[in-house]
Formats: sequence, C-alpha cells, structure tokens
Amino acid sequence: MEEKETKSISRRSFLLNTGLATAGFFIVPRHVLGRGFIAPSDRLTIASIGVGGKGQSDIANFYKSGKADIAFLCDVDDRRAANSVKAFPKAKYYKDWRELLDKEAKNFDAVSVSTPDHNHAVITLAAMQAGKHVYVQKPLTHDIYEARVLTEAAKKYKVVTQMGNQGASGDGVRQMMEWYDDGVIGKVHTVYVWTDRPVWPQGIQWPTAKAEVPKELDWNLWLGTAPYKDYVEKIVPFNWRGWWDYGTGALGDMGCHLIEPAFRVLDLQYINDVQASVGSVYVDEFKRGYFPDSCPPSSHVTMTFPETHKTKGPVTLHWMDGGIQPERPAELGANEIFGDGGNGCLLIGTKGKMMCDTYSRNPRLLPTAKTAEVKAKVKQKIARVQGGEDGHYAQWVEAAIAGYGNKPVSSPFEIAGPLTEALLMANLAIRAYDIRTSRSDGKGFNYPGRGLKLLWDKDAMKVTNLDDVNQFVKRQYRQGFNLNWS
Repeated sequence: MEEKETKSISRRSFLLNTGLATAGFFIVPRHVLGRGFIAPSDRLTIASIGVGGKGQSDIANFYKSGKADIAFLCDVDDRRAANSVKAFPKAKYYKDWRELLDKEAKNFDAVSVSTPDHNHAVITLAAMQAGKHVYVQKPLTHDIYEARVLTEAAKKYKVVTQMGNQGASGDGVRQMMEWYDDGVIGKVHTVYVWTDRPVWPQGIQWPTAKAEVPKELDWNLWLGTAPYKDYVEKIVPFNWRGWWDYGTGALGDMGCHLIEPAFRVLDLQYINDVQASVGSVYVDEFKRGYFPDSCPPSSHVTMTFPETHKTKGPVTLHWMDGGIQPERPAELGANEIFGDGGNGCLLIGTKGKMMCDTYSRNPRLLPTAKTAEVKAKVKQKIARVQGGEDGHYAQWVEAAIAGYGNKPVSSPFEIAGPLTEALLMANLAIRAYDIRTSRSDGKGFNYPGRGLKLLWDKDAMKVTNLDDVNQFVKRQYRQGFNLNWS
C-alpha cells in the first residue's frame, strides 16, 4: 500500500473512532465559574441559512445540545422562516445570505446550511472562506465539481465540517463495521441499495402556466445559482427536488443515508465506472419518452468501485429508486421485511450477507437468526457517538468549539465529499443525453449514455468516453451567485 493511501486511511479511522480532545482547552476552568455555568469559550454562535422544514429541525437540535446560541436566521421565504423566528426571537433575521456574511461574519462562529441543493456549495464555500465551521444538509452539493471543491476547502481553511446524514453517527453502521472487520460475512463484492423515493413529481414536463410569486418569497434569491425561470406552483417548499436545475432526485435525497453503510464498512471512495437504466413516461398515448428538465420516475444505476484495503477486488453497487427493489435474498424468510419495506442496504460477502434499514438502523445478518449470536460474540471496538443519530448535531457543535482537528465528527467533508460524488456520478449516467441532437421543445432527445458504461477519471473529474455528459460535472452559475474558487 502506498504511503499516501495509508495516511488517508489513518485519518478516516481517526475521525470515526477516536474521541481525542485538546487538553487544557478551556480558557476558564468550570469550577471557577460555578456549577452548571458554561463559559463563553464553550459555546458556539450559529448563523442558520435556510430555516424552514429541515432547517428548522436542525436549529432545534443544535440548540438542544446546550452549547449553541442561534444568533442569526436567514431565509428567502418569510412563511418558511416563521416558526424559527418565533422560536428564537432574539436572532437577527436576513433574507440574503450574502448580506448576512458581509455584515455579521465577525459576530458568529459557524454556519448551518439547509437550502435546496443547488445553493449548498456557494453558501458553504463563502462561509468557510470567512473562517466559519459549517454543517450542511445532504447531499453536500448539487454537482461533482462542487463536492471536490468543498472537500479541498475544508482542509485549506481548517474548519470543522459535517454533512447532515445523521445515520453516520448512529450505532447501526458501527455495529456493521465491527461484524465486517471480524470477518463474519467475508469480503463484500456486491451491494444493493434501494428506496421508495421519489415521493414528489418526477418525469414530468416543466409547467407552462405561470403563477404569481408569493409576497413572502424572494424568488430571485431562491433561484440563486440556477438559470432564471418564472415561478410555478408548488415548486416551493418541496417539489424542487425533482428538477435538475435545483435538486438531485431520489439519489440526492436518500443516497447519502442509504449508501453510507457501504462506504463506511468498505472504505469506498471514488468510482471507476457507472451505467444506468431509467423508467420513462408517456409523452402521449402512442409514445414513451423523457423530459430533460426533470429527474426520471425510477432508475437502476450500477457503480463499480476499485478495490480497497477492506475488499479483495472491485465492488459493484446497485442503486434502485422509484420503488424498484432487488431480488429478495434466499436467506430472508418469506414473512420477513426486506430492509425497512421501502428502503434498505444489502451487503453480499464471500461468507454471508448483512442488511440494514434507512440511516443504517436495525443491522442484521442473514439468515436473521444469526444476528443475536454474532452480536453477543463480536466485541464492541468502535466508540459510539453519544446520543447516536440525535447526537450528530451536538457532536459537530462540540467539535467546532474544540477547534479543527481536536474532536472527531462522523461525516466530515473528507468522507462526505467522496460519498456525495458517487451518487452524483450516478446522476451523470441518468442525465447522459447528447446536446448535439437534443431539441429545445423537449422532444427527440437522445440519451446515448444510458447504453454505455461511463468511464470516470477521478483526477481530471471527467467521463473519458462520452464528453457530452461532462457538462453536468461543473455547471454555469447565474451572475451574482458564483462559486469563488480557483
């Protein structure tokens, strides 16, 4: 094994398995301040960008740690922000994240980003460049190039980072790692991951009817990096996930949760190749087709990862969405639930199989009767995160207070970046149409990439055998919302 690879593995192991803290960090000893008093140096002041829905729950969880102050709130939609504004009335409110960073950067320590996918990277990079620790909802980015940039930026600016795939802090994935490292299922060669998402419209044409922009919503700021389009009904707050300009489909929504176990257990990183097949829709009563603005209603993507120090060869990972599921394992009883019913992850090794539910919950061996015996036999070797999944938030808060490199986090960009790249590579195969033969009216699109195995050069960040698809590796940003990285 090369020295460079060894260092990478050691670093990843440190991030997950240790609880190292810097001795003598506190400026004022706790006993001097009195019982129950937390020194100002032991608190994290947070600015939250995107504070409705998932952003609202993120803020609540940071605050619940007992060590975070929510000082600034930012959202383009006053309706979505209302509950957070009510919960934290002393927090100063902004609509434009650029104005927030420009005026208030000296007044907070960290930034939480929970916007639609297409604006994750520009906000996060700007925050890191301002020296702020960052917590970013999954998927980390909208594009592959952005994921690589944020991974490199976290190291350059030496800030504490965490992606919001809370299952990474759960006990389940650590249990699976211990079983695997003990040789219970041998060496994994094949992985199946599936989801019942999307639960929003996909495979549809962009609406032609214009709608009035709600007075509480700044549509220009919501669009951010994306090309300008007129507002349409119901795209906010949730249906944006099914449109390529803003979302990343079922892969972006659930991939970071469901592919996480395979990445962590096998130490996967960058893929070698990817291929895809997708479900089409009826364009009219005589013809089936696709709408290039919209993610398809279902897909099956096959990714090949190179051998790692935990495998004996390449690993094939199958992703299935839209309700498609792999064949039930023969070892699974007829009345036993496959995954959690709608979602799951199955790892197939040379000596056995194991599977889990969403967030790596409920890990079990197949046949499931083996689980209790092996669980009792294999000793715990990997430290658990206090609070498990729920502790994902407090873990980041405490690591940010301690400072870069002093406390571990479960999903730093060093790990979250390659994980995000993998699922975005899958989207490349899904989107692989030929721009030279595509028509602006949405008819007659040619998708040659769906008949090929796309070969990936991870260093050059490009597909080497179909150049047309590389347009989606790094997109063009709308003026005023650029990713300032060189």
